[in-house]
Amino acid sequence: MTAVLMLAALPACAQAPADNPTLTAVEGILVGHHTLAERPTGCTVILADGLVVAGVSQRGSAPGTRDTDLLESANAADRVDAVVFSGGSAFGLDVATGVMRWIDEGHGPWARRPTDVPIVPAAVLIDLWVGGQPSIRPGADCGYRAASKASRAAVEEGSVGAGAGATVGKLTGLDRAMKGGIGSAAIVLPGGLRVAALAAVNALGDVVDPSSGVVIAGARADDGSLRDARKLLRTGATVQRTRVSENTTLAVVATNAHLTKAEANRVAQMADAGIARAVTPAHTTADGDTVFALATGRWNGRGDLSEIGALAADVLAEAIVRAVKRATTVAGIPAVRDLK
Repeated sequence: MTAVLMLAALPACAQAPADNPTLTAVEGILVGHHTLAERPTGCTVILADGLVVAGVSQRGSAPGTRDTDLLESANAADRVDAVVFSGGSAFGLDVATGVMRWIDEGHGPWARRPTDVPIVPAAVLIDLWVGGQPSIRPGADCGYRAASKASRAAVEEGSVGAGAGATVGKLTGLDRAMKGGIGSAAIVLPGGLRVAALAAVNALGDVVDPSSGVVIAGARADDGSLRDARKLLRTGATVQRTRVSENTTLAVVATNAHLTKAEANRVAQMADAGIARAVTPAHTTADGDTVFALATGRWNGRGDLSEIGALAADVLAEAIVRAVKRATTVAGIPAVRDLK
């Protein structure tokens, strides 16, 4: 019988903020999307209002990234101005240039010196096959527009931004895939600690609800029912050999706690477990799974590092589930809400 990783129950006192259960519930974080509906594709920009310490975990075998090396504990950068997620494969890395230009022009609520160089790590997913017009892909202008829309409002979820062309469940071929998207979730403890996540879900595998082990979205059979990748792989059935880099789950987790750069990297590594709980299989040779961790330090308390990392994994798994539940059908690719 297939073993199922269960989402650890949150403490009874841990709750999602009633007014904003998304990434922007963490003070100092703003999010903006820009969607190119004509294909569809797009980008999502996570802006930092002030000094934000960052780390990264990269366990997928096929990442498409920019400036993630800066976030390694031994390297020099000790802050980021923004993190960028984009569709369009490596072409989408140009989005970061547009975000840098927007910041360099002096936009936003924070003060900058003319000599400051914006630090904007980026990660991309492949959605070029969705919609039949691969020449339409996000660029620098898309990033500029997304940055200009960034706000502290609750994050828009579903088939928007970097999740506009995202798909899941491609083990049996692209024609059996389902719609992925953007999802976000947040929790707050009574003492004031906040931990939140945002995910752009474009996985090769299925999305599973960790609390029940039930497949929510994934590879479909001829009759439209879900195959369940765990059972499919155990039968020895032939699965689709998708090209390297055609899939990726991109995520950012954030906390209002004070963390060092080394601690932020540890939180990113722990949060990565949320992908393994909600996506099966995860971290494959055809996925570029990447998780960023941000710490704003706006909370006066001192959180336990292991607690923050554990909560980050929980809330990331929740964000992944929300991504497919909030997605809508596009380009003939069905969403969860359309299944009978």
